[in-house]
Amino acid sequence: MSRRRRILIVAALACIPLALFGLGYGTGFRINLTPSYPLGLWRIETLNRDVQVGDRIFICPPLTEAFRQARERGYMRRGLCTGWLSPLIKTVVALPGQSIEIGTSVAIDGLALPQSAIQPRDGSGRVLMPDPGGVVPPDTLFLFSTFRGSYDSRYFGPIPAAGVLGLAKPVFTFTP
Repeated sequence: MSRRRRILIVAALACIPLALFGLGYGTGFRINLTPSYPLGLWRIETLNRDVQVGDRIFICPPLTEAFRQARERGYMRRGLCTGWLSPLIKTVVALPGQSIEIGTSVAIDGLALPQSAIQPRDGSGRVLMPDPGGVVPPDTLFLFSTFRGSYDSRYFGPIPAAGVLGLAKPVFTFTP
């Protein structure tokens, strides 16, 4: 076999994973490598209605100082959202007009949110500042994950609903 032919074969084989990634990405498949939700393969399902409390969604975060710092601290990975941030998988726990109280944990409209303890420091010992709470503004969502170390609206506050990509549906996932 000629050298040129071997190079072409190797190049073609190297392109297969890229093609599969592009096909999967284009059809809404994503790999979750963070512990906030089960690890593995997820799919973005089109949302043909308004977002509701209890929806588990994929959402692109806004390019704010809080998310820039989150990226620097390693709370988020690189991705294809604005600022090369990765989309988040989170559960919607409050909608515009609902009242959020943040103390040692979170209360929504006066009702305690289970498993919502505020952590004073991250896993590396750096100070975590909680969001001050208040009324969820129009066109934003308050997001949450029951994972103790989750970086969610407890710390970054409500974020624009315009970033919603769709519902997060597990395809092949596992909890380590």
